[in-house]
Amino acid sequence: MESRIWAPRRQLRSPGNVTLTLISLLSCLLTFSEAKVYSRCELVKALNNFGLEGYRGYSLANWICLAYFTSGFNTAATDHEADGSTNNGIFQINSRRWCTNLDMKSLNLCRMYCADLLKPHLRDTVICAMKIVQGPKGLGNWEAWRRNCQGKDLSDWVDGCDF
Repeated sequence: MESRIWAPRRQLRSPGNVTLTLISLLSCLLTFSEAKVYSRCELVKALNNFGLEGYRGYSLANWICLAYFTSGFNTAATDHEADGSTNNGIFQINSRRWCTNLDMKSLNLCRMYCADLLKPHLRDTVICAMKIVQGPKGLGNWEAWRRNCQGKDLSDWVDGCDF
């Protein structure tokens, strides 16, 4: 009599699951490969081109100060909050109110995906930030701005930058 050794059966993975996993991994890599850390003057020029100088009464220096203290000028910056929300992009815009991650309930007041706020071209980020600043708190919506920029001489943030 022949004795058999029992071994668990190997599960076959469906090609669809493997493909989906690969696509997910590649999209993450593409998002990170698109990341950009702006220099101060480079960001001054970019935000000026989007019309942020004087928008809602805020100088460009306020926007640059905010970007520095929230993300260090890094478009791909993300921070995870205890409530499961994320702060996204160069201005660290929160997913609880302003964008959607698809994995949690959000008001999505900017009507965009949070991943769009991580792109180096800044268009979506600026559109959303402009919407946030239209509210009664203005740049005061950002704790980093209230703590580090509000009421201070911010002229050094744009000094020496041609815009």
